[in-house]
Amino acid sequence: MTTQPKTLSEVNHQAIRLLAEQIGVVDTFRFVNQFTTGHGNYSEERDARFGHLTLDDIVSAIEKKRQGRGGPA
Repeated sequence: MTTQPKTLSEVNHQAIRLLAEQIGVVDTFRFVNQFTTGHGNYSEERDARFGHLTLDDIVSAIEKKRQGRGGPA
């Protein structure tokens, strides 16, 4: 028995429809969203935001945040 392969667009449409029926629209959106590509240059943005920080700065900030909410340091 041979079947005619579907186009990728048809497969995607069917998969999204089935997911929405089985797990709901919101969870389908969350699932599909993890596979979408972002935008910009992550490395440049990370360096611009955190490039001036040392590892000690980062660890200190984490410890301070944990202490502020009552968690272990």
